[in-house]
Amino acid sequence: MTNSIPKEEGLDHSLSLLREGYLYILNRRQSFHADIFETRLLGKKAICMGGKEAADVFYNNSKFKREGVAPNRVAETLFGKKGVQTLDGDAHKHRKKMFMSIMSPERLEKLKAITGKHWGIALEKWQQMDEVVLYEETLEIMCRTACEWAGVPVEEKEVKKLADDLRAMFESPTAIGPSHWAGRHARNRVEKWISDLIEQVRDGKVNPEEGTALHTFAWHRDLEGHLLDPEIASVEVINILRPIVAIAVYITFSALAVHHYPEEREKLKSGNEKSVQMFVQEVRRYYPFFPFAAAEVKEDFIWKDYTFEKGTLTLLDLFGTNHDPAIWDNPEVFQPSRFENWDGSPFSFIPQGGGDYYLGHRCAGEWVTIEIMKVSLNFLVNQMTYDIPEQDLSYSLVSIPSMPKSKIIIQNVQRQ
Repeated sequence: MTNSIPKEEGLDHSLSLLREGYLYILNRRQSFHADIFETRLLGKKAICMGGKEAADVFYNNSKFKREGVAPNRVAETLFGKKGVQTLDGDAHKHRKKMFMSIMSPERLEKLKAITGKHWGIALEKWQQMDEVVLYEETLEIMCRTACEWAGVPVEEKEVKKLADDLRAMFESPTAIGPSHWAGRHARNRVEKWISDLIEQVRDGKVNPEEGTALHTFAWHRDLEGHLLDPEIASVEVINILRPIVAIAVYITFSALAVHHYPEEREKLKSGNEKSVQMFVQEVRRYYPFFPFAAAEVKEDFIWKDYTFEKGTLTLLDLFGTNHDPAIWDNPEVFQPSRFENWDGSPFSFIPQGGGDYYLGHRCAGEWVTIEIMKVSLNFLVNQMTYDIPEQDLSYSLVSIPSMPKSKIIIQNVQRQ
C-alpha cells in the first residue's frame, strides 16, 4: 500500500507558478502540510517537493534524469541545448569532469586576482560619476572577469553588449513577449560568436592560455574520443560566462545586506575569513536566486510511501528548502552566524543545487561564486566608501530573477 500524493486541483497551474514565483512551491507545501504535492504544469502532471530528504532523493541519478526535461523556452535562453545540465549517466560524468578540471585551487586564485583587478578599475571610474547603478556596473565587472578568466578575447567596445546579452539569458526564461525573445536572440548571437572562436582555436588562429575554459573546452574529447561539436563547446563556454555574470545578482544583494545590517558590516571590516564566509553563505541562503530545479522520474519507484511514476516532471524547491524551518532556525531572519556550526550537508543548503559536484548535478561554479562574492564584498566594505540615497530597495519574490527595484544606486564613491 502506498499513500496518495497531496494533489492541487485544476487543469493547469503554470500561470500560478508565474504569478507566485519563488513562493509557488513553498506556499503549497505549507497549505498541504507536506513536503510533496502533485500539480499540473505546462499541460503535464508534475510533482513538486522540498526539504532536505526531498533534495537527497532528487539528486539520486538512479531515480531522476535531466535529458530532455528543460522546457524549450529555458533551453533557448538559460541553458542552451546539449549542455552539461541536459546530460545523464557516463556522458554527464565525463562532461562534468571537464568543468571541474578548471576549478583547481590555482585557477581559483587566478580568478580572485582578476576579479580584484576589475573591481579596482571600476572603482577608479565610479569616483568620477555622480551616481552608480550598482547592478548595471557589476554586470560589466563580472563580464570582464569571466572573459579574462575563461580565456575569451573581447574588445573593450563590445563588453557592455556582451554583458547585456549574457544577462538577457538568465533574466528572460520566465519572461513573456519581447523580453523572452530578446533572451533567445542574445543566446543565438553569443553562441555563434563563441562557436567561431572554438574553430579559430582549433585552427591555431586564437591561442588561449592552457587551463582556461576556452582552451580546455575547445580540445575536450567525448567518450568516443571526438572533439565536441563547436556549437556544443560554445554552449559550455557560455555555461562559464553566463553564471559568472549572474553573480552580479548576489553581489547586489550583498550590498543590500551590508546596508540593512550595519552590525554585520562591522564584523566584516575585520577581514576575518570565517566572518566573510558566513556572510556570503547567508546571502546565498536568504536572498532569492534560482527558485527550483527540474528533473524527470527515470523509472517507477516508491519514496516515503509515495509512488513516483516514470516520466513524471519533478521540481525541487531550492528557495523553499533554503527557508525551511525544519532545517533552519528562524529562516526569515538574516543571520550569518547560523553557518558557524553548519554541518556542510549537500542537501540542506542548495542555492545552486545539491548533491555531489563530480558525480551529480550540483553547480560546478559554486566555488567560483563564493570566491568572487568574497572579493566583491571586501571592496564594498573595506576598499570604498559611498552613500546610498533614498530609493526603492524592496525586491519581489514573484519576479524571477529577483532584484532590488532600484538596482541599488550609490553616490559619492571614494576609494578608502
